[in-house]
Amino acid sequence: MTPTDSLPFIIAGPILRRVQPDQMVIWLVTSSPLNADLSIFEGQKTLIQVDCANCLEAVQVGTHAYVNLINFRPGQNLPVDTWLNYELSCDVKGQKQNLQQLLPHLIYSGEGRPGFVIKTKIDQILHGSCRKPHHVGPDALLQVDKVLAESCNQPQSRPALLMMTGDQIYADDVAGPMLSAIHQVVQLLGLTSEQLEGATVSDCKTLYQHSDCYYQRENLLPQTQDNRELRDRFFAGARKPIFTADTAHNHLITFAEVMAMYLLVWSPQLWSFIHLGIQDVDDEHADRYLDEQKQIESFAKGLDKVQRSLAHIPVYMIFDDHDVTDDWNLTRGWEEAAYSHPFSRRIIGNALMGYWLCQGWGNAPESFPTEWQKRLKEFYPEFDLQEHDEMITALLEFEHWHYSLPTQPKMVVLDTRTQRWWSESSGAKPSGLMDWEVLSDMQTELMGEPSVIMVSPAPIFGMKLIETVQRVFTFFGHALTVDAENWMAHKGSANVILNIFRHRKTPQNFVILSGDVHFSFAYDVKLRFRKNSPDIWQITCSGFKNEFPEKLLSVFDRLNRWLYGVKSPLNFLTKRRSMKIIPRIPKGFEEQRSLNSSGVGRVLLDENGKPEKISVLTAQGQEIEFPERTDL
Repeated sequence: MTPTDSLPFIIAGPILRRVQPDQMVIWLVTSSPLNADLSIFEGQKTLIQVDCANCLEAVQVGTHAYVNLINFRPGQNLPVDTWLNYELSCDVKGQKQNLQQLLPHLIYSGEGRPGFVIKTKIDQILHGSCRKPHHVGPDALLQVDKVLAESCNQPQSRPALLMMTGDQIYADDVAGPMLSAIHQVVQLLGLTSEQLEGATVSDCKTLYQHSDCYYQRENLLPQTQDNRELRDRFFAGARKPIFTADTAHNHLITFAEVMAMYLLVWSPQLWSFIHLGIQDVDDEHADRYLDEQKQIESFAKGLDKVQRSLAHIPVYMIFDDHDVTDDWNLTRGWEEAAYSHPFSRRIIGNALMGYWLCQGWGNAPESFPTEWQKRLKEFYPEFDLQEHDEMITALLEFEHWHYSLPTQPKMVVLDTRTQRWWSESSGAKPSGLMDWEVLSDMQTELMGEPSVIMVSPAPIFGMKLIETVQRVFTFFGHALTVDAENWMAHKGSANVILNIFRHRKTPQNFVILSGDVHFSFAYDVKLRFRKNSPDIWQITCSGFKNEFPEKLLSVFDRLNRWLYGVKSPLNFLTKRRSMKIIPRIPKGFEEQRSLNSSGVGRVLLDENGKPEKISVLTAQGQEIEFPERTDL
């Protein structure tokens, strides 16, 4: 019997995606075409039973890989604030099998099916970002599973949703053992092949067999003067002596690699087919490979609980740079260099295609052109070179990655990556995270809302000392060296976003959820010199499995308190001079204003959309609260 004969029917998912009273979206990947019935239950009562053929979009991405999106619209709204269950009864080799039969670990103890709650009023939200499989330390997503296990059949205590605020994968920073696992999955599933341009390899097969495939992918670019900057940018990693020593020698290149990565980080099914060894790695990198292998194996052991948790709570996502590549669209010069070269353009396009299929599609299915699915269906088993490039052009020109939820408070999720405000003075200066037109549209959407949850992958109100260091490096032309992309780095976007908070017709309560920075903090923000200031909370949790260098963050945290404390006159030299920013203190860490631990953020909101409790569930199982300050 060949390995493909023993492939499980479901190889990733199901992940519960957009869920509203009038819509239920489920994402999963199967090894053969999906033929299933969807049923929804309230207690013992069957509310819905439908053939998924009427609400299913499927894209074949391999001989044994089908990406499925069930987008069900009930004729009558589903009940809210009550415990519901769902079931997928799948036709597997001529027999009907339910989720418990297919994935026994997917069901919580005492339950017979996956359960969920539809909440139109958000009273509790889980959030976080930055999940790097080979980071040293446990995976905080396991804490989501713990929260859900404790709230089964308890609608009142159930979180309304899980918001992933960026860097769900690290396409640019891949461990050697993970890359080996990816290539085994590509072969096992027969994932779509493609031709390559602008590199020393001409197709997938040549790439995977090349001697530079592991830890030396920068050598795949022709050795010309014009390619030196590109090699450094995509594969060698930007030189970042202050913030990180990570490199990108194993940057994902092909669409098949990107798809395999998603399958391996969200579900455990394929790991039983993976055999990690150092046979593909030369002696120079063997020690590093073996160190990374320990973290990857530990990471994989927790994936059964990750898969279970994502099947029981509505999950929403938005990209940040590492979902595609480090420093994605950071400056005008970066964009001009990256998109003018066929190899780097393909790398970005393939990652964005994977993001759409595995993340973006489930956020708001109606936002995406139906022709995209039709195009991809025609690409298997191998992309046509011209049609592949045309698909990438469509992805790069797409302007609706952002989305919102009609909840109370309304949740508005920002795209801070693809519609940037270029610097007019220099191609080396950071672009604004959103351009004027997009910010204006967002302001219009906020008008008349009493409260809003705004999701910005990068904090709008960040640590001022770090932003000052970034500004200094930018002044000397080295924005890329320190990831100088924060809301205040570009004068235009900074002024517009701050003016939105000052506008009298925008919401009274702003809860801003962010990630990106690899540490967690919470700020209370008020307008100075104004009686009726909106209440603003900047709540940042990062990462699920990533942390800031401990000693460096300790120094930055201390200096930031000294230089930019609440009463410091230096605050009046910043763009946020009209804002009074009060950092909360993590309980048990009285000498700090930031928390450096992998974790999941949890926010409890009152009936007016104001935070009642802000905390981080650390990967080690602690809950660290950020209480409101009473000393100022």
